[in-house]
Amino acid sequence: MILEAVLLQVISGKQADFERDFAAAGKIIRASPGYIEHSLSKCIEHDNKYLLLVQWETLEDHTVGFRQSAAYQDWKQLLHKYYNPFPTVEHFARLI
Repeated sequence: MILEAVLLQVISGKQADFERDFAAAGKIIRASPGYIEHSLSKCIEHDNKYLLLVQWETLEDHTVGFRQSAAYQDWKQLLHKYYNPFPTVEHFARLI
């Protein structure tokens, strides 16, 4: 299992629109091969900051299977307009 972790900084004033569109985008990612589950958490100290965690069976399920799919283009169209700066995606493997 691979954990994708992304700190999302949403343009101030766009949080409600982002949350609405993220709910729709969740349906897109759930249908991706190798997807296990995801969560989106909102920062308490900064109301325009979110933490996205996605569990994938393999790294390639995310980097190739999802990122190179037509579904990713739909995801991108729904969500990428909200980020400033654009987020860095990191992947983690569980040790314990």
